[in-house]
Amino acid sequence: MVKDTLNQAETKMKKAVEALRHHLNSIRTGRASPALVEHLHVEYYGSEMPLNQLANISAPEARMLVIQPWDKGAMKAIEKAIQNSDLGLNPNNDGQVIRLSIPQLTEQRRKDLVKLVKKEVEEQKVSLRNVRRDGQTDLKKLESDKQISEDELKRAQEKLEQLTAQYTKELDQVGQTKEQEVLEV
Repeated sequence: MVKDTLNQAETKMKKAVEALRHHLNSIRTGRASPALVEHLHVEYYGSEMPLNQLANISAPEARMLVIQPWDKGAMKAIEKAIQNSDLGLNPNNDGQVIRLSIPQLTEQRRKDLVKLVKKEVEEQKVSLRNVRRDGQTDLKKLESDKQISEDELKRAQEKLEQLTAQYTKELDQVGQTKEQEVLEV
């Protein structure tokens, strides 16, 4: 019972770290990355589809993304989705592929992006603390139902604290790595 509670908490904490990694991939750095646009939703034949389901996205150069739609009829819809996004990128369509030039980030934009990274890290830390709180509640319920002893409760709570500290540290590392990418000129 205690192991189940701890395993469940650890699984949720791992998911929080993965969610942070996934979300930070969509934050623009000075370098081109397909993750920057693959989440964009494109209106295609009356339904919304992620861009990565409509086209091949590659980064042949450090500051260039190339989007090659599988259906040439999707070119205009993809262009429109990129222009309507908050990425600030201007697509260049040559009839075969769409090229996106990634401009240099200004110093102010870099600072804003670092603030955004820190905000995302803090949101995931809050979710970690919520997982810890739920785990502690479950453990206390087990103890009040006389399924575990007070000593087992203390050991389980210590283990839960260790897990929380471990994953908080991992969130900080992911955030610092992304900050360094953003600040890299």
